[in-house]
Amino acid sequence: MDIIISAVLGELTTRSINFFVSKVSKPVPLDVEDCLHKVLLRAQVIMDEAMGRHVTNQAMLLQLVMLRDAMHRGYYMLDTFRYQHHDEEETKYEDVSHSSSLSIVNSVKRLCFSSRGGLALKELQETHDNLSSMILDLNELVLFLTSYPRLYRQPYSMHLQLANCMFDRQMEAQLVINFLLHTQPHGAEELEVLPIIGPSYVGKSTLVAHACKVERVTDHFSEILFLQSDDFTDDELAAFSEECARKRQNHVSNSNRDIRFLVVVELVRDLNEDAWNRLYSSFKQCVPSGSKIIVTSRSNKIAKFGTAQALTLKRPSHEAYWYFFKTLTFESTDPEMHPRFTCIAMEIAKALKSSPIFAYITAHLLRDNFNVHFWCKVLAFLRGSFQKHASNSGEHPFDVLKQNRPTYFGRMDTPLEVCVLYHQYQCSTQDEVPKITVQDVVYGGVKPRGKFEVLAWRSSIPPYYSYVGTCEIQELKSAAVKRKRSMKDGTTLC
Repeated sequence: MDIIISAVLGELTTRSINFFVSKVSKPVPLDVEDCLHKVLLRAQVIMDEAMGRHVTNQAMLLQLVMLRDAMHRGYYMLDTFRYQHHDEEETKYEDVSHSSSLSIVNSVKRLCFSSRGGLALKELQETHDNLSSMILDLNELVLFLTSYPRLYRQPYSMHLQLANCMFDRQMEAQLVINFLLHTQPHGAEELEVLPIIGPSYVGKSTLVAHACKVERVTDHFSEILFLQSDDFTDDELAAFSEECARKRQNHVSNSNRDIRFLVVVELVRDLNEDAWNRLYSSFKQCVPSGSKIIVTSRSNKIAKFGTAQALTLKRPSHEAYWYFFKTLTFESTDPEMHPRFTCIAMEIAKALKSSPIFAYITAHLLRDNFNVHFWCKVLAFLRGSFQKHASNSGEHPFDVLKQNRPTYFGRMDTPLEVCVLYHQYQCSTQDEVPKITVQDVVYGGVKPRGKFEVLAWRSSIPPYYSYVGTCEIQELKSAAVKRKRSMKDGTTLC
């Protein structure tokens, strides 16, 4: 009997200890959140240090790209966890006169909290563990970073940094710079070629412009020449060769140092192999030895033209886009102090489908109208407008816009009108740009007659392009026609 009692007591004691240990070891949400935040800060320190150094090791740069992507995912997971779990009572407002706006706020509130249990604590813990493991693996990399020379001093604020340099492309820019500064063996006859591939508006020209403005690159090359064409006719190649010969002669007479040219070729369309061979042969004849070529295109076919591995630019991930959009929208304001605004901003970022131009447009609009009712109104408008476009055409308007086809956008304050964007193009700094902006047309009351030009966005970073489109405002008359027919038939519409 004593043996049985001892066994039972032993089993109960074991189970009690196991239960207590499981309760103690079970992660508490606030603890996991705090731990992930600290790990993200360590990752941010590593990235900031790396961006301030001239890193020449390509493998190290690729590791930093992986850390950057993991950091963006971590911030996205942390923000989703934080701002979908704050108290619902915070969404109550004293001014009940704004019933329509309050209805929109409540609908967004339900959206934000409907998935309260959707983000499992396990996923947050896994994000923390993965990022921590990655940082531990980069211990040697952090030590090696200090051996690389420092670059210019970084801006003191992230929102200023995003306004004055590329987002999410610093490591890629360093890869381009490393290619440009790499010296060939003396007497090498082949021109080195770096293909840069990516879809429209992904930042190919911006990446090249940033690499070309680096002082070490401008000192390395005597001339940087830009060439853009559809098919590169014989007349265009002859004119280019003549320009190269003239510039080369000027440098021979004015300088004793080695002469090198950098030729940046921007392909508007696909280029077949015969046309490329003709173009490359023309370059070899007119540019001095040691010169280099960068060729950019939307097509993967140009990869075979390169002597170096092609650099492929992809659109930012949703997590990276949220990091970008949040920083632009809140600037120096702390998002943690405005959880309702941040929850709405996350949904707006999802609706914008990673469009960089509309990120700038929308962030500027939200900053100028820091009001929760207005933000909810913008979210409801974007969702309704995009869903209507998708139901009519089967495509998201931004997908149509990328193909430069006529795209329909609603007008927030005039629901019975639409703005049709027929054509969009880039302007250089020398070109005049329209005074009317997309923000004036879509979110404002501006209504010019006929077709007119609008300014979508003016970049504040090289190559300082302005993005312009041709627009027309049309009235939606279908609803009015149906109503008249129904009244004539003696029936009414709901």
